[in-house]
Amino acid sequence: MSLIRRFCFSYWRCLRSSASGGQEALVRLRCPSLSPYVACLHTSAITSAGHNKWSKVKHIKGPKDAARSRLFAKLTMMIKVAVKEGGSNPDFNPYLYQLVEQARQRNMPKTSIEAAIKGADKAKPTSYALYQARGPGGCSLIIEILTDNTNRSFSELRLLLNKNGGTHTDVLHCFNKKGVVTVQTQDRDGKPVQLEQALDLAIQAGAEDVQEMQDEEEEKDIYKYICDLSSLRDVRSQLITFGLVPISSGPEYLPSLTVQLSDTDKERVFKLLELIKDQPDVMRVYDNIE
Repeated sequence: MSLIRRFCFSYWRCLRSSASGGQEALVRLRCPSLSPYVACLHTSAITSAGHNKWSKVKHIKGPKDAARSRLFAKLTMMIKVAVKEGGSNPDFNPYLYQLVEQARQRNMPKTSIEAAIKGADKAKPTSYALYQARGPGGCSLIIEILTDNTNRSFSELRLLLNKNGGTHTDVLHCFNKKGVVTVQTQDRDGKPVQLEQALDLAIQAGAEDVQEMQDEEEEKDIYKYICDLSSLRDVRSQLITFGLVPISSGPEYLPSLTVQLSDTDKERVFKLLELIKDQPDVMRVYDNIE
């Protein structure tokens, strides 16, 4: 049994006898020294609402709608790439199947999903790339890109970094590439899955860890099951067998080294991340900020 699985099992037993229950479990599970695998996926930001209906529409609905449109555009691009690489039948293309399921979970219209699959043949040649960077305060950033022009995308990112306190440098050693299965905190019957139960299922499914986080796009709590890439499909299959509802699954870069930032640096990083995610070629951004 691996160190992490022994840790999970130890805390599982501790949880069962804990008088304070789920809240204590959450504090322990998120202890930075014991659970280093925390990935941040930046998809949207919600500005403060004003004092009237128009302010709420302007400052909340507008940004959320814009973020959703960007998300749909990026899912469309990823679906087209998946079709080109593995065919248009999700039953024989696992990557496409996962993307279609993710699009459905994000309430992407069925017609848009079908149009993306059918339009793959007409799409421009696209390549996958990683851009590594150091942000304000010394934080590390890994930026996943799908682009038809790598030089252009890299140039645009370099310009953004230079103007906002960042620089292009190698930071891959600060991350581990892991398999991640994201699921809802309710099972397929609509019953809540408590953290203690989620941890128990992680052990049974062969996952290394499970973390309760918030989906910034949907503003809902989610569970992230972390495992080796080689066991990703098996873990996902087991979790479905246990009645959990998957949102997405795939490889992610999770920090092995984290940094603490001052409030000033956090504001600068937040601004930089907003600019980066606005780039049409950027798919996901990972950081190592505590």
